[in-house]
Amino acid sequence: MVINSNIQDWVPWMRRVIRLALLADGQTSPNPLVGAVILDSNNRIVGEGFHSFAGNPHAEIEALSQAGPLAKGGTLLVNLEPCCHDGRTPPCTEAILKSGVSRVVVAMNDPDPRVSGKGIDLLKKAGVEVITGVLEDEAAFLNRAFIFRNKTGRPWGILKWAMSFDGRIGLPNGASKWISQKSSRERVHALRAKCDAVIVGGETVRIDNPLLTSRGINKVEPLRVVLSSSLKLPINAQLWNTENAKTLICYGPESDVGLLKKLPNGPEKVLLDQSSPSKLLELLAQKGCNKVLWECGSSLATSAIIENCVQEIVCFVAPKLLGGVSAMTPLGDFGFTSLEHVIPVKKVSTYKNGNDFVFTMLLNDKDL
Repeated sequence: MVINSNIQDWVPWMRRVIRLALLADGQTSPNPLVGAVILDSNNRIVGEGFHSFAGNPHAEIEALSQAGPLAKGGTLLVNLEPCCHDGRTPPCTEAILKSGVSRVVVAMNDPDPRVSGKGIDLLKKAGVEVITGVLEDEAAFLNRAFIFRNKTGRPWGILKWAMSFDGRIGLPNGASKWISQKSSRERVHALRAKCDAVIVGGETVRIDNPLLTSRGINKVEPLRVVLSSSLKLPINAQLWNTENAKTLICYGPESDVGLLKKLPNGPEKVLLDQSSPSKLLELLAQKGCNKVLWECGSSLATSAIIENCVQEIVCFVAPKLLGGVSAMTPLGDFGFTSLEHVIPVKKVSTYKNGNDFVFTMLLNDKDL
C-alpha cells in the first residue's frame, strides 16, 4: 500500500488502532481507551500497543517501545490526541519527539482540558506532520463515556432491563426470575465487566439480593452501588461481602443514619447532598468512573432518566407473555399527558441472542 497524506489511506490502519484500544474495554477508567500503531519509513508495522490500565504506560509508549529505533522517520497512528502533561506517566508527546517519527495520524482531539489540542500543536511546532480526523466518529463512539464525563462531570449511564414481549419485568405477585434466558444473563455479566459501577436502589437489594458482579470476566469487578433514601436495607445481603468486589452505599440528609450501624463494615458509606441520581453520578465521576450501569427498579430508573443520568438503554426482550393489569413494568410514570411530550429514542439497533432479542438505543444522540 502506498501511503500519503490522504485521510482515506489511513483508515485501515486506524481501524486496527481502534481494535487494539478495545482490548482494554472496561479497564482503563478514569482514562480513555487508546490504541497505537507504528509504521516504519516503508509503511510496515514495527510496533503496536494499547493502554491496558490506569497507571500503566499509554498506548503510544507501548508501541514506541516495541518499535525501538525503527520508529525513526515513520508514522504513529493513535485514536486519541497524545497527552502533553505529566500525570501518573510522563507526557507522550515528549516520547514521540524523542523517537524521531516524522508523522502522527490522530483520529480525534482529547476532550481533557489539560490536552485539548495542545498535544497536536506541540507536535506541529516541533516539525512533525500531523493528520487529524481519521475515523473521528468511530473514535468518538469508542470513548463516548470518557468524552461525556469530561463534558458534563458525570459518567455515561446505561440503563438495562429484561422484559417480556408485552413489556413486563415481573408478574403482579413480584415473581421475575427468570424472564430472559441464561445466555442473556451472561451477556449482562459481560456488560457489567465493561462498566465501572453497577447501581441499584434499596428495593432491589431487599427483593432480589443481587450479587452484581461480572462473574470473574473482569479482573477488577465494577463498584457495586446502592442508592437508598430510607437505608432500610437487609442486614444479610450478598453486596455486603466485599472480598471480591467493593460496595458503596449512598444516602441523603433525610436518611436514618442509625440504620447504618446494623450493616457490616465492609461497604463504604457516603452521605450525599441529596439522595438523587445526579448527585450520585457526580460522586462516581470524582471516583474516576467513566461508565455506569443502572440495574435498578422502575422508580429509580425513571428518576435517572428525568435527571439525564441515562444516555443509553440495553433491553432484553424474551418471547413470553406475562400479562397482568398491575404487572411490573421497567419504568414508572413520567407524568406525560400528551404523546407529543414522550421521550423518543435514537439509533436503535437489535440482534437476536438465542430466543431473546436485545435492543440498544440512545436517549439523545447529541450526547455522542
